[in-house]
Amino acid sequence: MAITKCPACSKPISDKAKTCQHCNLELGDASAEDIERKLSHERYQKLSRIQNQSMLAILVFVVGAYFVFMGDFPNTEKGVLMYNLSVAVTAIGFIWYAINRVRTTLTKRK
Repeated sequence: MAITKCPACSKPISDKAKTCQHCNLELGDASAEDIERKLSHERYQKLSRIQNQSMLAILVFVVGAYFVFMGDFPNTEKGVLMYNLSVAVTAIGFIWYAINRVRTTLTKRK
């Protein structure tokens, strides 16, 4: 019994396995078209997850920016804390969105 790589997901599997335990690809009768279809579907699912995260990051950014620019914070310790939290939420949303854009670009290049 030897360890080989799955043709679809490239993870280690037994050479005697009938299906890949990672991606459930039927190894006995898998054609090149089946493997390509499986890879394409996985890439589509990954891009969908990244796009959903990007939308959530934009929402976090917009909410933070709204409170930074429209929030009427009193000039007290609590007001300063709320303003700083709003700036932090805005920065987190922006950085998260930028990271997701890079992830999208890298996923599309593969």
